[in-house]
Amino acid sequence: MILSKTNKRGQIAIYVIIALVLVGGIVTLYAFRDRLFAPTISAELRPVFDYYKLCIEDETRAAIDMAGSQGGHIYIEDYVPGSEYAPFSSQLNFLGLPVPYWYYITNNGQLKENVPTKSQIQDDISRYIEEKLNAECNLDAFYEQGFSIELGEPSVETTINDGSVIVDVSSDMSVSKGEGSARMTSQNVEMISSFGKLYNTAMNIYNKQRTEAFIENYSVDVLRAYAPVDGVELGCSGKIWKTREVVDGLMSGLEANIAALKFKGDYYTPQTQEESYFVIDLPVEQQVNMIYSRTWPSKIEIFGADEELMIAEPVGTQQGLGVMGFCYAPYHFVYDVSFPVMVQVIDGQNIFQFPVVAIIDKNMPRQAVLSELPVEEAPEVDICQFDTKDVEVNVYDNQLNKIDANLSYSCFSQKCNLGETTDGTFVGKAPACFNGYVKARASGYSERTQLFSTNKESAIDIILDREYDVNLDLEVGGKALEGMAIVIFEGNDKTISTALPDAESIKLSEGLYNVTVYAYGNSSVVIPGSTKTQCQEIARTGLAGLFGATEEKCFDISIPETKIDSALIGGGKSEIYILPSDLEDGRITLKVDSLGTPNSIEELQNNYEAFGTMGVALEI
Repeated sequence: MILSKTNKRGQIAIYVIIALVLVGGIVTLYAFRDRLFAPTISAELRPVFDYYKLCIEDETRAAIDMAGSQGGHIYIEDYVPGSEYAPFSSQLNFLGLPVPYWYYITNNGQLKENVPTKSQIQDDISRYIEEKLNAECNLDAFYEQGFSIELGEPSVETTINDGSVIVDVSSDMSVSKGEGSARMTSQNVEMISSFGKLYNTAMNIYNKQRTEAFIENYSVDVLRAYAPVDGVELGCSGKIWKTREVVDGLMSGLEANIAALKFKGDYYTPQTQEESYFVIDLPVEQQVNMIYSRTWPSKIEIFGADEELMIAEPVGTQQGLGVMGFCYAPYHFVYDVSFPVMVQVIDGQNIFQFPVVAIIDKNMPRQAVLSELPVEEAPEVDICQFDTKDVEVNVYDNQLNKIDANLSYSCFSQKCNLGETTDGTFVGKAPACFNGYVKARASGYSERTQLFSTNKESAIDIILDREYDVNLDLEVGGKALEGMAIVIFEGNDKTISTALPDAESIKLSEGLYNVTVYAYGNSSVVIPGSTKTQCQEIARTGLAGLFGATEEKCFDISIPETKIDSALIGGGKSEIYILPSDLEDGRITLKVDSLGTPNSIEELQNNYEAFGTMGVALEI
């Protein structure tokens, strides 16, 4: 029998359809293999697995809440203090919570952005859950009931969606009791959360502020409404403002007007034309709060004014001009103003907040940045899938003993999990990358990140310093600390600080540290109230004033009494190398000289001058 071409084409089409069905079936089988072939877990053993899943949910919820309240950051970079030029640190203290700025001025006057991408937040949530699961998930109650539980190190992947956060935890968990046993290698948790939507809205608001500087534009209007900027006062007596009152009025105006700002959307509809002025042209679905507090670090400089008075000098008081009616007082004051604004995006019980610094420079809003940050900067290509390079990573302690650690590799903005070392060595695959970084983390050791270009290197050795829990004692002038003190250790690429006596325990590893100690005690220093007299020549009243005659008029300015409750009474700075043997006992003592309790402003000033010449001694 001879088949026609038509019949042959029909048979080929059938074969293609059958092949597609088979491929689709295999893909479906692979995707849902865990559900189709999930092991049957007995009712007796099920509570252990359910409790572990509950732990995952609790840690996920905690991570989401922390990221939302800290501007998307879970792991906050080291605190960088402000300066006289820019009083903003790297974080805004919001009700006792450190929230990193998304946009601010550094202590050396540089503009800096610190905006986390969604992929970075996902990585931080995964890291947080990995660290907390085995440390915080207490299974003691099940051990007491006779369960035998083996739990591997978890590996977590997090996905943030608009309405949910999905967490996949890979962890080999085996549970047995009596003759029954069960094993599970992964757990999946989906938390209903609007975190993703809140983050997207926050990014839209930030991009609008970044490119249009709308906070600064409103603030310039506040400046001109609440403070003298430029104008003319008619008359021959001039015009005088008290500088402190102008600054207080401006800060009060900013507090009220920043809080009045709203965004377009279903959540808010202006009722009057005055309310429409405060509506920002950016549709949002959630409630948005804009907050400024005069208690936050702010900078207000007024050029053309002294510390106490702002004076508009009269023009036309010269002899002969007054009678012609040319007496007036022009003024022009130039302001540099910078202050923090907290932006809160709220959806029910969920919140995402981030702070920025608004800047008015010489009476003008800062120049807007024309480019936008994308809402999501997720990479188009998953570099981790292309692990084509054979690598060897050896991890040692500082005695060159091999130790086991968890390894990850960062290339550009992506982090790839390499896995665990075995007997201190990892041999496996990594993506080809130039100037990538391998990170090693081990319990009881300081984590370390090292440059590792896998496109031209195949092996690397990493040495981890053991981390010790150390109780810290402080002696001031040969006596135990009686007041409070701030102790700062700067070294090993990080800064560790603590406040005594509230937090005596810190984690230290071997290394060279710059140690700074500030000891404070109760003070009876009182800056007495005073009255300053400011005098000004003004035109005389009556007929004499018409002919240019002047008289001196004086004003009394009162400065209230101020008491300093806590003053510097000791401390110092030194560079100290700390050895492991110094830390093994779990307690170290720092000794500094005493400066004495100051009883006057002069003595307090002398203490600060002497502080720079004093050192810190370490005693084991």
